[in-house]
Amino acid sequence: VQLQASGGGLVQAGGSLRLSCTASGSVSSNNFMGWFRQAPGKQRDLVASISSGGVTNYADAVKGRFTISRDMNKNTVYLQMNSLKPEDTGVYYCYSGYAVRSIQYWGRGTQVTVSS
Repeated sequence: VQLQASGGGLVQAGGSLRLSCTASGSVSSNNFMGWFRQAPGKQRDLVASISSGGVTNYADAVKGRFTISRDMNKNTVYLQMNSLKPEDTGVYYCYSGYAVRSIQYWGRGTQVTVSS
């Protein structure tokens, strides 16, 4: 299984970005997908996840600003990020797994930089 992420970039505070991550290969239809992020010098933290049934989970820091969704037919997960803040800066990694924090596959990261 390969996860291909895209959509990162540089944006001013208050702006928006949309990340996409498409899974290819032998992808289970009964899985979780989501996003972690890692800021420089910090650990990788969960941002949001979504189950195959559409149940979502968000980090407190992004609730109300970020929305995760997925297209089961396209094996793709999206992360709509609005009202971005400088503290949202980091490398965003998509994942596929068995549960919210049970990672089976990682995608390559995509850089998100929010300028103040």
